[in-house]
Amino acid sequence: MPISLRLCSGSKTVELRHLRAFLVIAEEGNITRAAARLHVSQPALSRTLRRLEDHLGARLVDRSTHHLELTTQGRVFRDKAAAALSAVDTALDPGGLRSWPLRLGHPWAALGDHTVALLRRWDEIHPGTRLELLRVDDRTAGLTQGKVDAALLRGAVTAPGLRTELLTWEERVVVLPSDSPLTGLPRVTLSDLVDRPIAVNVVSGTTTMDLWPPTARPSATIEVSNTDEWLMAIAAGRAVGVSTTATPGNHAHPSLVYRPLTDAPPVPVVLAWREGAGHPALPDLITLAHEVLAGPRP
Repeated sequence: MPISLRLCSGSKTVELRHLRAFLVIAEEGNITRAAARLHVSQPALSRTLRRLEDHLGARLVDRSTHHLELTTQGRVFRDKAAAALSAVDTALDPGGLRSWPLRLGHPWAALGDHTVALLRRWDEIHPGTRLELLRVDDRTAGLTQGKVDAALLRGAVTAPGLRTELLTWEERVVVLPSDSPLTGLPRVTLSDLVDRPIAVNVVSGTTTMDLWPPTARPSATIEVSNTDEWLMAIAAGRAVGVSTTATPGNHAHPSLVYRPLTDAPPVPVVLAWREGAGHPALPDLITLAHEVLAGPRP
């Protein structure tokens, strides 16, 4: 029997299957492929999509091109639908009746050198609630998609529907290939990097060309989509990178050299979570994160 979510009064009912169908459409980018994946007819799937749009009073999909594209409202709803389905799946997981793990996401570096201390202290203080550390290559580390309950993020957090708690600030460092002439400098400035390609993580990185003055910006960038690709581009000598002091301890490699970047602003590190009812252990996580950061450096 399908589980219904009655989202409005009257006879209009939107069920979980409408949300799942929409997410498959968004992922496939094509009604025909989505219908085949869901084992339904194309007209039936189109009616499901239309029912959802009618309920929301918004166009979720732009059908004017051969390749289906989500509208602005569609992209917002995709994240909300994914979060809702994840919450339902978690609630209906039989294993969840025995324990409710707190899922902590991060796109890179987690809490830096303090990560191990955070996990060990949590296990000591909260043995009945497992803290799962998950790396998710996403701007919010899977938070808006419902993949995690909280996330350790760096830089400005602009996604709607999220709350944040400032934990600390991290200074910036330059990441160099080991054979770079700049490794001979004890410290590096932004102007030292302008004639070199800059590796930019466009998915979850904190570095953009706005870090440099408009009249003195690097002329070339190499765009990557995750931390592994970013590190490899630098180690191979194709670019240099800018990160924070959390990176060296998490990504030490003989082909990489880290140097302080003296004239760039520090980066905020925040703990983020979704507005509304969340995991009951979230306040404990916020408290412990502050305590770990305030303690002696590992």
